[in-house]
Amino acid sequence: MRQRGPACYLCPLVANIKSQIKRNRQNEKRRLRNKAARSEIKTRIKSSIRLVETEGLESDATVEALRTAVKRLDKAASKGIIHKNQAANRKSRLMKRIARATSEG
Repeated sequence: MRQRGPACYLCPLVANIKSQIKRNRQNEKRRLRNKAARSEIKTRIKSSIRLVETEGLESDATVEALRTAVKRLDKAASKGIIHKNQAANRKSRLMKRIARATSEG
C-alpha cells in the first residue's frame, strides 16, 4: 500500500486538476486576506478599549477609535469574513464593556 502525504492547503502537490490547483490558490489568498481582516478587527477593538480605560469617552481619539472598530466589524460582516450576527454580538459586547468601564471610572 502506498503512503500519501497530508492533503492540506499548505501542500502544493495536492491536486492534479488545473481548476482545482487554481481553486487552491484562490482559497489560500482569501484565507490570508480574511486572517488579516480578523486580526485588524481584534486590534481595533483592543485599542479602543484601552483608550476608553485611559482617556475616557470625552477624548476625540477614543471616539474615533470606537467608530473605526465598529466600522471594521460592519465591513467584515458585509464582506462575509464574519457572520452578521457575530458582528452584532461583538459590537454589543464592546459597547457593554465600554459602558461598564466608564461607569466605574
